[in-house]
Amino acid sequence: MLHDDGLDRALAWFRSQAHMEERFAAAIRQSFDEVFDGQRTGRYRIEQLSKVEKTYIGTKVEIVVQDEFGLLRGNRLDYLVDEQEVDSKWSMTSGGWMIPTEAVGELCLCLTADDNASAFQVGIVRASDTRLRVSENKDKKRRLNEAGLSEMTWLVDRGALDENLLLRLDESTRSSILNDSLSGQRRVTELFRLVQRRIVRREVVLTVARQDDGPKRVRDARNGLRAEGVIVLGHQQSHPRIAFELGLDVPPKGSWLSCRVVRDHGEGERTASIAGATWRLARPDDKPEVGPADYS
Repeated sequence: MLHDDGLDRALAWFRSQAHMEERFAAAIRQSFDEVFDGQRTGRYRIEQLSKVEKTYIGTKVEIVVQDEFGLLRGNRLDYLVDEQEVDSKWSMTSGGWMIPTEAVGELCLCLTADDNASAFQVGIVRASDTRLRVSENKDKKRRLNEAGLSEMTWLVDRGALDENLLLRLDESTRSSILNDSLSGQRRVTELFRLVQRRIVRREVVLTVARQDDGPKRVRDARNGLRAEGVIVLGHQQSHPRIAFELGLDVPPKGSWLSCRVVRDHGEGERTASIAGATWRLARPDDKPEVGPADYS
């Protein structure tokens, strides 16, 4: 295979970017969430989108990736990466990228993600004519052939996408949370009652609440769940320390995690100091007790 200086330069540029994999993951997650528009629509899965909206995911990914990495628009294609023209290609399935005539012979940044598996891929390939199948539709767009796929250089082969929590819940739990007969506040409270010890992103709260002030609903849910011993931890004040001491994931900025706690009486388990007392995670057979009043 002939040396491809343009490909090497584009690959080197992306690989030089700090936290490249995490930034691609964030861009794809943001693109999905913005197209779902859960706060207004209550949607959380690809199957709920119209055909046009599914198509728009690719455009959204292109825009968000450009903004995330501060890329200039190309003269002929989507991006200019270290002075190399690069076209952005999105497909819901790996290998499904459709290469238009203007991108034949050009560098293509190929992205795909599986929201069910919380996984994504990003690769770059030069879409030369010998790496493409014969024309498959009236637009003369072509997929990569086996040679083209084998010569893809992966920037991220199997990256982790932030979990789409509502998609991963069992149907009974999800239906209880998304019950239209409940107010937005009650749905958020039910979310943190039923889904414990798992990170809940802001977008999930907005989708469940279907209201503007999702974070306020979390604060009110915290108050409402105290009688059951359920605490809701965020990313500020003493919350990260409490989560760490209890052996839980520490919520990133803009996310939360709930858990039920009881006072510790020397059972030898992990404990956290909360509001001047010692607490541990509740076991299923522990009787509920009123949780700490203040754990800011």
